[in-house]
Amino acid sequence: MSTDLKQVNKIKKNKKRIENVSEYEERLIKVSRVSKVTKGGKKISFRAIAVVGNKNGKVGVGVAKADDVIDAFKKAKTDAKKNLIKIELTKSLTIAHNVTGNFGACKIIMRPSIEGSGVIAGGAVRTVLEVAGIKNVIAKQLGSNNILNNARASIIALDTLTNKSEIIKNRDLIV
Repeated sequence: MSTDLKQVNKIKKNKKRIENVSEYEERLIKVSRVSKVTKGGKKISFRAIAVVGNKNGKVGVGVAKADDVIDAFKKAKTDAKKNLIKIELTKSLTIAHNVTGNFGACKIIMRPSIEGSGVIAGGAVRTVLEVAGIKNVIAKQLGSNNILNNARASIIALDTLTNKSEIIKNRDLIV
């Protein structure tokens, strides 16, 4: 009896792990090799930038360093899951209004687009928007071409999106 109960609990835990794995889509934006010169010679490590999202309005960006590429990617995924944001999508799977995001020297401008136009964006911004589940948007990156800063600027831009209910709440507080 107790062994059957243990097997059932083990199966439940495995199902939960499978659900957690399949819940988010993970994409690797960039892996860079970093070397540090020390007294004993060069120490090589890898830095990974990853984007995690559920294609339904949740998205996050993570960065991590490790001695191995696979470990760096795993760490970046967990960092991205810690930094998830939730955004509201419209019926046509676009953003509600024009929005800009700044991070460092990077500036991202995003505009809603008509249904069927697709994601018109480049580099890290495109990856962030696709993983978030946004299908129709026009985005332009200005300033620096730093991949990490562009990804973070796009997250900041998406985080500043508001919907009708938030605007109504803010109006009620002011009056």
